[in-house]
Amino acid sequence: MTAETMPTIEDVRTKLVVELEQTDSPEQILKRPELKQLYSQISSLPAEERAEFGQGVNQLKSELEQLVAARLAAAKTAAKPAIDVTAPTDVNAPLPQPLPTSQGSLHPVTTELRKVTDIFMRMGFDVVESRLIDDDYHVFGSLNFPDDHPARDDYDTFMTTDGLIAPPHTSTMQNRVLKEYKSRLENDGPISVVVPGRVFRNEDLDARHEHTFTQVEGVYVGRGVTVGNLIATLTTLLEEYYGQKLETRITPFYFPFTEPSFEFSLSCPFCSEGCSVCSYEGWIELLGCGMIHPNVLREAGIDSEEFTGFAWGFGVERLVMMKHNIEDIRHFHSSKLNFLEQF
Repeated sequence: MTAETMPTIEDVRTKLVVELEQTDSPEQILKRPELKQLYSQISSLPAEERAEFGQGVNQLKSELEQLVAARLAAAKTAAKPAIDVTAPTDVNAPLPQPLPTSQGSLHPVTTELRKVTDIFMRMGFDVVESRLIDDDYHVFGSLNFPDDHPARDDYDTFMTTDGLIAPPHTSTMQNRVLKEYKSRLENDGPISVVVPGRVFRNEDLDARHEHTFTQVEGVYVGRGVTVGNLIATLTTLLEEYYGQKLETRITPFYFPFTEPSFEFSLSCPFCSEGCSVCSYEGWIELLGCGMIHPNVLREAGIDSEEFTGFAWGFGVERLVMMKHNIEDIRHFHSSKLNFLEQF
């Protein structure tokens, strides 16, 4: 190719800009042989012309890259119309098309909660969803909380100005569940229900505590129910969930709605002698449990002399942390893709 037949930078610019406006694959413009040919010409030019010519070719490539990026951005915007985040109330306004579910995935807490409820269903439990707002009677009164219990104070519990409460536990459903299913007792069957739901607490945040988390309440009532049944039920759940034999322990505790009450713990998987996650104790308290207090049974219209039962409540996030060696509960609400994409 002679100097007379070599394409100029301006010739290539004019040709590629026209093609860019017409093509459906704008990114291919940057791979066109005309652009590569300009670079190959540099070595054949006189030494005093190479720098200026090379600078011109680089400027053309930068210009084309910006035009290609603009075309791609415009195509993306056109393919996905903007969603009005102000949520217009006009019933005649067209609704935006939702993004396909294939572009997302389930949150790890949702995935693990489904596994937990599936285990309970196979054990014969019904599943009843909890509430996100409730009243003082169901949150505290029906559960044998004294009037002066500190959990009633608004510095421990989130309350609205009109007296409604963001439940600090899924036990808020316990009175309803006992009343709804007590007819089973008359037919010599047990009340066996689990209640998953989101709960809210005015907590100091750290590696083990969040102000909002997911809890699963469990209730079992029948004739002759004992602490041994409670321990066997929880151990069966946890060993099925973790797929292995587990080292567990129960220690006495206090809850207004159970008597006796216990804390149910697993050995810490993050350390051998103690770490900040387990407060250097070697054990992580996984859930609270106990035998349902007679006052709670009587409040639901159940004869506490004839029937006994047990209840428990555990945070799903803490189960997932133990399962996947997650060291900080705050990761679940961080929205960090590098964490969520692991699941």
